[in-house]
Amino acid sequence: MKNLTDRAAVITGGGRGIGRAIAMEFARAGADVCVLGRTRAEIDEVAANIRELGGHGIAYICDVTDRQAVEEVISQAAESLGRIDILVNNAGGGIERTLVGEDDPDRWVGAIEVNLLGTYYCTRAALPFLRKGNACKIINVGSGMGHQARSGNSSYNAAKAGVWMFTRCLAMELQGDDIAVNELIPGPVYTELTADVFRLGEPHPQIPGEHVKSPDDVVPLAMFLATQGVSGPTGQSFSLARRPL
Repeated sequence: MKNLTDRAAVITGGGRGIGRAIAMEFARAGADVCVLGRTRAEIDEVAANIRELGGHGIAYICDVTDRQAVEEVISQAAESLGRIDILVNNAGGGIERTLVGEDDPDRWVGAIEVNLLGTYYCTRAALPFLRKGNACKIINVGSGMGHQARSGNSSYNAAKAGVWMFTRCLAMELQGDDIAVNELIPGPVYTELTADVFRLGEPHPQIPGEHVKSPDDVVPLAMFLATQGVSGPTGQSFSLARRPL
């Protein structure tokens, strides 16, 4: 069953990992999909794969930390797709895994920019188009690290905590527009960005009970959030983690 027929989705960080997996499944469910990313070869491949499925797939280069570029690309995506019904803020990451005072300030700030400001810029740019639709969705890919304090990765924790609170505030602001805003917490997932930390299918190196998932394991929750009706949840956090948050 194509649950997303006649829906148009924009997915940031759509060239690899979780973003790619969501983009492909949304397309299989009938959605038109625009993937945004910084690597041309990756996003073009995803868009081509979507078109091979018979869907409408397009790709645009975009650095989500560049507000002007985001505004231009989101506008182009809306024009090409004809609308935007679903925004998945997936672009993110963090490599500053050291203690404050021993860290690189530029990399610390970079984690805030890509995770939090990127989510804000893309959301703000997409809102005029989402407001024109019906039962539209914003799905912010968060992290359990945004709900719990941990030592040695404060930039990522702080950024994802900001995404969590931004989700809750925005959901309140958009209730009158019938736009649902929710946070998707994947738990530990093996991607190119986490390959130096995780091993697919193996236990988490630090958290008892957790196991490392693949990007495809995140797709069912993304589909659930994308296909809820006008009375569906908003302002909530949905987690695939195997621990209390």
